[in-house]
Amino acid sequence: MVTKPPFLFSYLAPKYWLTWFGVFILYFLSWLPQKVQFLLGKMLGKLVYRLLKKRRHIAEVNIKLCFPELSDQERTLLVKRNLEHTGIATFESSMAWWWPTWRVKRAMGSIKGIEHIDAAISNGKGVLLLVPHMLHLEMTGRILGLEKQGIGFYRPHNNPLMEFFMTRGRLRSNEFLIGKRDVKGLLKALKERKLCYYLPDQDYGRNRCEFVPFYAVKETATTTGTLLFASSDNCETLSLTSRRDEKGKYHLEVLPALASFPSDNPKNDVTRVNQRIEQAIDLAPEQYMWVHRRFKTRPNESDPSFY
Repeated sequence: MVTKPPFLFSYLAPKYWLTWFGVFILYFLSWLPQKVQFLLGKMLGKLVYRLLKKRRHIAEVNIKLCFPELSDQERTLLVKRNLEHTGIATFESSMAWWWPTWRVKRAMGSIKGIEHIDAAISNGKGVLLLVPHMLHLEMTGRILGLEKQGIGFYRPHNNPLMEFFMTRGRLRSNEFLIGKRDVKGLLKALKERKLCYYLPDQDYGRNRCEFVPFYAVKETATTTGTLLFASSDNCETLSLTSRRDEKGKYHLEVLPALASFPSDNPKNDVTRVNQRIEQAIDLAPEQYMWVHRRFKTRPNESDPSFY
């Protein structure tokens, strides 16, 4: 269990000075009007599109694989918009970590489906909330935490100083975090009827996965870790959708629990998980993290890489 970490004097060492400089810039920019931050984010995204060709290529491949029905022009436009939102995400992280509560509330659009969480907890269950990697994920966690505090299942940052800021920022409106290797910790939180965020939509490798459809890719490596937690007697599995509208307002909805989940058919179960992820992405595909190599693990190790 990770709670708010203390400040360490070792963070003042020269090796962290560049990190301090970046944090200072982000903190300063976080106080600018939201529209100005989004404009700067779009500009950053345009630079990413032009200069970080490897990341652009990954997004291009993912979008082409998932949406073969789109024309070349439509795919190019979606990639450009996606990288603009990727730039905006940098500023959204600083907004989520440092904005005061009154300012976060001003950016709230709508939150629906909280009653599904309340019902599960009232029935003596913990909630495993399936959350997709939308680019505004940090703001999603901050906003949802104002309504219902939860537990984050996350990968610790390699930079201890960034881990300090990231952890304290994420705990502005949530209880605590659990490292991704602490399986027992997450099972314990579910047993204690906690709301636990779980992100099942990345390629975590060949170990503990099934190859099932994700959009037009018929054999996508999909983690079965979801089923490990969902199979607990103390758990109901719900999912979350989120999007940011053109006015900068965030709209969240908790969808009802997956019925009879998990079953005795892991392939069918993780297919249903992917369908929930697709349902969330379809609301704003340009706001999804397409720069991740979602299809790096192929069904056969000898299969050529998509990337």
